[in-house]
Amino acid sequence: MKKLLPLVMLLMAAPAHADLITKHSTSVQLTVDAAASQATRLGSSYSVSGSNVSATLGGLTAPASATAAATMNSGTYSQTTDGSAFSFTETFNQGDAIPTGTTVTSGVASSLPAFGSVTTTSGGVAGALGGSLDSAGTMSLTAGGAGTSATGQFVAEITIR
Repeated sequence: MKKLLPLVMLLMAAPAHADLITKHSTSVQLTVDAAASQATRLGSSYSVSGSNVSATLGGLTAPASATAAATMNSGTYSQTTDGSAFSFTETFNQGDAIPTGTTVTSGVASSLPAFGSVTTTSGGVAGALGGSLDSAGTMSLTAGGAGTSATGQFVAEITIR
């Protein structure tokens, strides 16, 4: 009987219970960039510097409208001491005016003019861009042309309660 006691005790033990939950998720995202341009309207600027120069300074004349650019108002300059060394620099950069026919609403131009600073990117080319998933969760990604991206993700979640 003593020999059967451990076997009886083993049979009397309560069975272990555990909930095991697994979740699997696979996804593929393919992106082809669109063509885009960004333009920055540059303002007018004026500067003058010198030594041994008498001046009635010039400057900028305010634009006639919100779509115009400021213009230069010329100054008058002369050498202070005849025969002496002098230096003089006057610089004017005319800013961008919004072309006639372009409407501006709340600071946004209706079409993209060729302003002083323009960055343009071409659109992507899908080429061989591709991605696939099968029922076993196997993922395949194929590179495309310039301006494309392919992203694949596999997530496995295991929960034991």
